[in-house]
Amino acid sequence: MKWNIPNLLSLFRIIAAPFLLLSGWLGLPTLFYTVFLSMLISDALDGFIARMLHQTSALGARLDTYGDILTYLSTLGAAWWLWPELIRNELHYIIAAALLYAVPALFSLAKFGKLASYHTRITKLSAVMMGAGVVILLLFKEALLFHWAVYFLVIEMLENMIITFLLKEEQTNIRSVWHALKMRR
Repeated sequence: MKWNIPNLLSLFRIIAAPFLLLSGWLGLPTLFYTVFLSMLISDALDGFIARMLHQTSALGARLDTYGDILTYLSTLGAAWWLWPELIRNELHYIIAAALLYAVPALFSLAKFGKLASYHTRITKLSAVMMGAGVVILLLFKEALLFHWAVYFLVIEMLENMIITFLLKEEQTNIRSVWHALKMRR
């Protein structure tokens, strides 16, 4: 593995996921918020630093995708232990979000045998909305931004599926449908 700052930031999220789960199981909300916010910050920084230092790579895109998946899953598990009633109240939106993430992933797996790692502009905006929505939901028990983030996932899902449909072979770091169309020419 290429050891650079962006890859290490993504690897941090992969390693931190069990600690996030442990914070929930042990009933330690302060530890949960510390680890979760650290994971969100590392997610925000890894791609930015990779582009700034010209260290983008297929490996980095994959590590970022795996880090994202583990962040989502460990957050849900830990939150279930810490705030079970809140999670039960939001279960319809959580299931919707899981399906909206899963459908394009399954489409990419079916076509290319790999998870998509497009990191489009819409995906980045969606991640910011979802991260902020989850933080506000868990800290203040206010669900509006989380709900809007789930609605926005529909746009992300459609974009990712269109890109997968347009590409002839698996690629990483595609900015938008427009860029996928340009690659076809």
